[in-house]
Amino acid sequence: MSSDSKPQGALAGQLFLATPSLRDENFCRSVVYMAAHCVSEGAFGYILNRPLYQRVADLLPDEEFGPLAEAPVFIGGPVAADKMAFAAMHWQARGRQFKCRTHLSVEDAAKALKRGHKVLGFIGYCGWGKGQLESELQQRCWISTAPSRLQIDCPEPANLWSETLMQMGPIYRVMARLPDAFELN
Repeated sequence: MSSDSKPQGALAGQLFLATPSLRDENFCRSVVYMAAHCVSEGAFGYILNRPLYQRVADLLPDEEFGPLAEAPVFIGGPVAADKMAFAAMHWQARGRQFKCRTHLSVEDAAKALKRGHKVLGFIGYCGWGKGQLESELQQRCWISTAPSRLQIDCPEPANLWSETLMQMGPIYRVMARLPDAFELN
């Protein structure tokens, strides 16, 4: 999948918020940035609201990362959970667009950090095979929306799911306030 700042595929560049009915522990109340999507090949993305509350240097203390050592690390998804990857995000004010580059080398991530972009380390990623994401969308497991500046500026990433829903309108505000085990109420 491409590392270009322009997302690849029809659903790429979108946020996917798990609906409250999606109970899979890997995705429950997750916010996934869809980096790439191809109907014939599948999809790839990172979970943006699962912070580990650790820095790159905490997890890879024997490596030299310079300023990148301070980058926060997130659980990106259940696939390849033994690998760390870097992504850089920024809000392009002129075009009012969220931009994200994935699969960055350490050198490219450090350059993005110097340019003022938000750089995150991700342990693992989310992956869907051919037709899998489309099937989950038909089952209404995900709510798709365009990213906003909130995905860059949210002070507490663990709250990104509810914060994003709160911005989307009245019915989504109700959804954001549902308890975790809403079916027990």
